[in-house]
Formats: sequence, C-alpha cells, structure tokens
Amino acid sequence: MIKIKRAGGAGLDRRGFLKGTGMAAVAVAAFGSANFALGRNAASRTETVLEPAAEDGRATSPKKRRMRKAVMYATLGIKGTVGEKFQALKDAGFEGVEPMSHMNQEEVLKAFADSGLKAASVCCSTHWGKPLSDPSAEVRAEGVAGMQQALRDAHVYGASSVLLVPGVARNGVTFDECWSRSILEIRKLIPLATELGVKIAIEDVWNDFITTPQQAAAYLDEIASEQVGWHFDIGNMIKYSPPETWIPVLGKRILKLHVKEYSKTKIFNVRLLEGDDNWPAIMKALDDVGYEGWGITEQPDSQTKDVESLKEFSSRLDRVLAS
Repeated sequence: MIKIKRAGGAGLDRRGFLKGTGMAAVAVAAFGSANFALGRNAASRTETVLEPAAEDGRATSPKKRRMRKAVMYATLGIKGTVGEKFQALKDAGFEGVEPMSHMNQEEVLKAFADSGLKAASVCCSTHWGKPLSDPSAEVRAEGVAGMQQALRDAHVYGASSVLLVPGVARNGVTFDECWSRSILEIRKLIPLATELGVKIAIEDVWNDFITTPQQAAAYLDEIASEQVGWHFDIGNMIKYSPPETWIPVLGKRILKLHVKEYSKTKIFNVRLLEGDDNWPAIMKALDDVGYEGWGITEQPDSQTKDVESLKEFSSRLDRVLAS
C-alpha cells in the first residue's frame, strides 16, 4: 500500500462546523461526468466565448466553455414538495439537480419528468454515518449497502456518478487505516457500479484525510479503476491550497464539480463572487484540462430561500461560470 502522511494539522468535523456557522441544511446534505452530454436547453446552459491572443497579437479562433448548471438538492432553502422545488430550479434557469440517495424514487422520477430537469449526480446519504473507514466491519458493510443503494438510485435517475466521501480519519482512525479500509470497501462496489454504468466520484471534505492533490491522485491510482474518479469541491480546497492547483493534477479524473464560495473570514457564509475563490484562475484550469460537465452548487440555504433569491443566485452562478 502507498503510505502518504497527512499534511497540516487536525481537520474539522464539517457537519458540526457548518451547524456552528448557521448552515445546518448544508450539513445534512453535504455529507453527501465531466463530458456529460449537453442538453438542448440553451437558456440554462452557460456558453462563454474566450478569445486567446496568438503570438502575433491577433485573436485566435474562439473557444467555447460549456457547463450545465445544477444544485445539490439538500442545500436548497426554498420550501415545498420535491416537485415544487425542482420546478423552482427550472424556472430560475437551472438544468439539473443532485438528489440525495435513499429518497422516494417515484417522487423524484415524477419531479424530473414534470420539470424537465436532469440528474447531475446523486449524493450518497450514508457515508458519514456509516463511513467505509470505520473500525467495525459491520458498520463498513452498512456503508457499502448504503452506497449500493445510491448507485441504484443514480441508475434509475439517469445520473452518471455518485458522490462518495470515502472515510474519516479521526476518532481513533488513522490516516493509513482510513486509506486502506476505504479502498478495500470501494473495490467491493466497483462490480455493481460497472454493471449499472454509474461511476463512483470521491469527494474531499474536511475529514482529516486527503489534503493535497498528490494524495488524491495516489488514492485513485491505488484503486486503479476507470469506474472511480473525483467529485471536485472547489470551496473545500482553499483550506489546504488553491483549487486551481488541484485541477491540473486530477485532470480528466474530475467527474463532477461542486461550485462553492469560500471566505477565510466567513467560511461558507458568503455569496458567490464575494469570497476568496479566484474564479478566473479556477475556470482557466478547468478549461486547460478540458472539463465540460455539470457545475453543481452547494450553498447556504438562506441564499435560495425563495424564488427571487434563487434567481439571484442563478445569476451569480452564470457570472462564475463565465469568469
């Protein structure tokens, strides 16, 4: 096994931290592919024309950036049924949504059909309560079963990947134990993921585990499966190093994005474009690795609490994706 030591100090329990910053809805949700085929609804798709200069100063042929806008369902603040929330997203200019696993499949399917939204991803809802790094084999087995359901949900909804936080290296679990245990359990999931045609997308959270892009790449290398890639959360990375330095290392293995603002003073309680994310640098790095897929937002629920705030949030996301 490749043994890579954790960089930096102790991490932060994301659920407890977000609750402390007034983001309980995000906490419930977040512990929770590139090149996804483009839809026909141009109104909800961002297309930015970039005109890089040639060596002689003349403009070269335009380059288009295509990303599809989606929202992580459990971070929505707007009230209503699943169908009403989906429709509000559609009306605000979004094209997709990332539901949690273990929701009522019939209700979710109807909401997709009625609204016309697409499944950008599915977020596993059991990976924090039943982590694949747990010392108990029984708990790990429950975590595998939860992820299996998440994969089946994604298949039913037409999502191409499931977001998985692979483990937590705290409370008696060392970095190396989290590494080895989680990889062993993920390998058990690969046959079902392959059968269903759904990829496993690893997300890095403040879980005292992977803290550098080199560790992330080595983790995927050891799993050694095209069925496993990365769900890159932009806002989470600034704690460790600029997001734009992770993107070239992960490259084509970035399956999906979580688009999230971060502030060194306000943490996640900040609006898009008002934090410390260097969006032009981030978007350029994504362009350089050829990412054209879903941009899924994960935000404080207060920013999407009603129709008007949802539309304003959608407008800010357009500006981010056009940076």
